[in-house]
Amino acid sequence: MTDASWETLSNQAVAAAGVVYFLALMAHLVQWASLRKLPADEVVTTGRTAMAGRLGVLLTAVAALVHGLALVARGMAADPNRVPWGNMYEFTLSGTFVVTLLYLLLLRRFDLEWMGPLVVGLVLALMMTAVVWLYSPVAPLTEALYSPWLVIHVVSAVIATGAFTLGGICSVLYLLKERSTKERGYLARVPELASLDRISYRMHAFAFPVWTFAVLITGPIWAHQAWSSYWNWDPKEVWAFITWVVYAAYLHARATVGWKGRNAAYVALVGLATLWFNFIGINFFSTSSQHSYAAPALVEQRPAYDDVAPGRAAQVPVPVPPGPPVPPSS
Repeated sequence: MTDASWETLSNQAVAAAGVVYFLALMAHLVQWASLRKLPADEVVTTGRTAMAGRLGVLLTAVAALVHGLALVARGMAADPNRVPWGNMYEFTLSGTFVVTLLYLLLLRRFDLEWMGPLVVGLVLALMMTAVVWLYSPVAPLTEALYSPWLVIHVVSAVIATGAFTLGGICSVLYLLKERSTKERGYLARVPELASLDRISYRMHAFAFPVWTFAVLITGPIWAHQAWSSYWNWDPKEVWAFITWVVYAAYLHARATVGWKGRNAAYVALVGLATLWFNFIGINFFSTSSQHSYAAPALVEQRPAYDDVAPGRAAQVPVPVPPGPPVPPSS
């Protein structure tokens, strides 16, 4: 297959994954709409309601497989082949894939079926955002990204981001359930407050050392290799450290002061806000970040489909090398 064929396959797989995620979301909504009519303590294991729930999980797993195929094809579309982490579009696809994967892996261990519609809805919304506003044609990596530390750094950061996100969802549900007085409906069937608090803590306790490894160990090593400095006060570096401080305060407060429940949930959500601002927001609000690979410069734009003459194939975007430096005028 040619690079253009791999890129087309990746785009089609992203679209297909989005459709399957949407169907999974519909199945989960059908399940929970049916459960609204029943008492919260009634367990449903048969009938259409239970079938809708199982179908939602199955479709989520299928969507994750297609999602993974999109990432593999994206990497194969580059010349030379590379990991699919060259810009914010690819980072977002990778991050949402890890969120889904962690949810599926932990589904049975923590009985997370109640989290299904929230996870699928969040992943679908972020994928739509990536396709509509963050999409970039496949291009070679910048010189700083040609390093084995890229794989180590980004894998650990994305895993931590996925776990922090799941923990943040638990914190949001904790605050909502704490204020809810309904005896039926979605919140009534969400686990008790103590269980939500415990699951959130376990997610954060797992993610924090992984984030520490990504931000304070592999990140500086990669920065020194790429820019000859372990710390450059880059906006992403600063916000990654701010995120680390917030989550360190969260775990420290739980271990020493005994913060649990509402106070811990508020701190966790502050950490989640700084995490996702660092993940996406920096690329929109900062023009000085060395991590801003979302819009590689000097890449010819792919012509729109409507602008291509009949019988003529659209041109694959080709990186345009910079010209020679202009000597200073005398």
